[in-house]
Amino acid sequence: MSSSESSERAPGGRKLRRPLRVRDRDRDAGFVTAEAAVVLPTLVLFTMALVWALLTASAQIQCVDAARAGARAMARQDPESAAVAAARQAAPRGASVAVRRDGDLVRVAVVANSPGPEALGLGLRLRSEAVALAEETVGVGT
Repeated sequence: MSSSESSERAPGGRKLRRPLRVRDRDRDAGFVTAEAAVVLPTLVLFTMALVWALLTASAQIQCVDAARAGARAMARQDPESAAVAAARQAAPRGASVAVRRDGDLVRVAVVANSPGPEALGLGLRLRSEAVALAEETVGVGT
């Protein structure tokens, strides 16, 4: 019989072997602290990455909306300054808006930097372009 086992007698006279209880608290001392030291910073980093991804997706959606708003305004024959103002109002802060006309089509491009620390290499350039047919040309020529 090993030293970590004790023997007891069962009612039938058989010996029962049962391991001696080693205090779990003594055996695991320090492991929980080491695991927490690895897991907690990993969870914080993962959470920060998720927040950054959500902010970037939100900024991309704002770029898409801004390009659409500008293209609608240009298609209605609003002045270019009004179309740019409409696009800038919907765009993320610091975005640039470019408007041009290609024949019957108007094009509005919105470019912005993603939110977040660019110093860490996490800065992305977000871009969206919307195209619309100018209203004065709709139904003309047929």
